[in-house]
Amino acid sequence: MLIVGLAPGLQGANRTGRPFTGDFAGDLLYSTLLDYSFATGKYDARPDDGLTLVDCRISNAVRCVPPQNKPLPAEIHTCRTFLAATMATMPKLASVVMLGRIAHDSTLKAAGLKATAAPFAHGAVHRAGNTRLYDSYHCSRYNTNTGVLTPKMFRDVFAQIRRDLG
Repeated sequence: MLIVGLAPGLQGANRTGRPFTGDFAGDLLYSTLLDYSFATGKYDARPDDGLTLVDCRISNAVRCVPPQNKPLPAEIHTCRTFLAATMATMPKLASVVMLGRIAHDSTLKAAGLKATAAPFAHGAVHRAGNTRLYDSYHCSRYNTNTGVLTPKMFRDVFAQIRRDLG
């Protein structure tokens, strides 16, 4: 499984060297990964906490921290080659979780799909060959504080993936 986020967080990945570590979004993401056996160990918001991903990788649509967390279209386009390369190194890739609209759009383009073939909707599942693409709102503090995304909604996406993978 590949999880595609927006970009490295200033307080998370850029500071700690591990995606989502130290950001509020990491609390929800890593506890969910642990609950659905996509990680083992303990998440303690430090890169040396003993957490290990299981059959799971994390990447981003954009490689650098964008100003105001809003990447420009040119940045997204430029960074898509890195996302496509990451996907290409995973020949057995069965599932991709796209956290938010930018991750969704960039992943579709990296997979050679048109946006009209797979519109973004939280909980939607699309196909790119043998790979299932799962949409989720981003697990940011903003989305969870405003109720756009609840922990249950987020966990439901991973429950579906676990069912689909068997």
